[in-house]
Amino acid sequence: MDPILVFSVIGGIILILLFVGAPIRPLQWLGRLSIKIIIGALLLFFVNAFGTSIDLHIPINLITSSVSGVLGIPGLAALVIIKMFIVS
Repeated sequence: MDPILVFSVIGGIILILLFVGAPIRPLQWLGRLSIKIIIGALLLFFVNAFGTSIDLHIPINLITSSVSGVLGIPGLAALVIIKMFIVS
């Protein structure tokens, strides 16, 4: 492909986005979800730090961080109950 054509297409897309507006909603949703997953990982870290005295360790991965981040304290409690009574 001709470099002039590629740069023209990219420039045209940028101009269209400047005039029409970029899709902000999906980016905000993705950012909020990412922050919740990070908060879930921090919650799991604190549970693992304070749960060593009762031999409680929940692995920190994307699934457990998502559950504890999106569902909050009830999700974290569910993970602890699953770990203590079902998995052990």
